[in-house]
Amino acid sequence: MRQEAIAFYLFASPWLVGLLLLTLGPIIASFVLSFTDYPVIVAPRWIGLRNYEKMLFDDELVWQALKVTLTYCIGAIPLRITVAFLVALFLNLPIRGVTLYRTIYYLPAVISGVPVALLWMWILNPEFGVLNNFLRVLGIEGPAWLFSEQWVIPSFILMSLWDIGGLMVIYLAGLQGIPAHLYEAAEIDGAGLLARFWHVTVPMMSPVIFFNIVMSVIESFQIFTPAFVMTNGGPANASLFFVLYLYNNAFKWFKMGYASALAWLLFFIILGLTLVIIRSSSAWVYYEGKLRG
Repeated sequence: MRQEAIAFYLFASPWLVGLLLLTLGPIIASFVLSFTDYPVIVAPRWIGLRNYEKMLFDDELVWQALKVTLTYCIGAIPLRITVAFLVALFLNLPIRGVTLYRTIYYLPAVISGVPVALLWMWILNPEFGVLNNFLRVLGIEGPAWLFSEQWVIPSFILMSLWDIGGLMVIYLAGLQGIPAHLYEAAEIDGAGLLARFWHVTVPMMSPVIFFNIVMSVIESFQIFTPAFVMTNGGPANASLFFVLYLYNNAFKWFKMGYASALAWLLFFIILGLTLVIIRSSSAWVYYEGKLRG
């Protein structure tokens, strides 16, 4: 047993060292720095709760960043969850070439953030972009997209559909794990296609939907790369996402203490929303073999 324990800790040691040095250490450091004035080039100075007071009562950009991020999340999360589910349903059908289709739909998810942002800057260009050229063919004059205060967030919401491949794969695995005898029993009872979908597919997929919602909330509140590359918060702070504002404070204006306080505010917002979703799951998530009530 002692030899097995030694072997376990030896194999786990790289992860443990990474956790302590690269994750847990910076988390503790950011918590301490959130109570300081730390302009990076000089030693931090303890100022107590002043960063949090400024963040909550004096900094209007904090609320603008939260508004922008929340608006994006309200639009992007339901859209991504729904479209990924519909694509997974299609790719679960016994059709010819389904493996190729699965690969095509998943490929965009493996491309990193900056190239994707540059690609969408070209697609959404109001003068020569692919999307507006397509709309002109239909007789529609497209908006300014990233250059419009009204359309910049819808642009990012539309762009969020690019990487639904990860969600789709998780949905697809869940769909393939649904026992076939449930559909057969429902069909014998006279259930049609929609009834089988609503009373068999959706309940059996509810744990997967729950997981994807939680992960999408965490991911969407931390959107950064597209805003940093494509708009840098403009026009007129209309795309000033919270993490972009945090980044500007930390690495552009060298307010590392204030940025740490912003990071902890974001942490508690995500934590609160995640707990709300988990708490609500008992009303709509079905686990096989578990009785309600």
